[in-house]
Amino acid sequence: MERIIGIDYGRKRVGLAVSDPLGIFATPLDCTSGAKIIDYLKTYTSKEAVKLFVVGYPKNLDGTDSENLKFVEAFLKNLRKTFPDIQVVLEDERFTTTLAHRAMIDGGMKKSERRIKGNADKISAVLILQSYLDRQANISHRDENK
Repeated sequence: MERIIGIDYGRKRVGLAVSDPLGIFATPLDCTSGAKIIDYLKTYTSKEAVKLFVVGYPKNLDGTDSENLKFVEAFLKNLRKTFPDIQVVLEDERFTTTLAHRAMIDGGMKKSERRIKGNADKISAVLILQSYLDRQANISHRDENK
């Protein structure tokens, strides 16, 4: 079955998450550099069927565009060009970094492990992807109850 990839794009680091084959839950996949993300995804998609990329869309708390948006837009253009057959969906990523740090603390991650920045990026990608998956499940559930 096809999987869905969650992407928390940053110029330095990109956190990645992947759905289970049924599209119910997200798990951390990896963290790679912004410069290597397209090559990473090419390798991954050559081994696994991927039906969708869910990319975190950076907005400020007031809904205005964040500073990182121009870099995400450039990445999105490259992603769509490289993978024209895989749909790309944008997901609001506000609060994901804060929630990722809270999840690491609540999960009992040692302080030394929390300092590894790639860990927060992977968890942020999980939160982005899980938010999308949960919303899709709610939409499906509402449609079934009509």
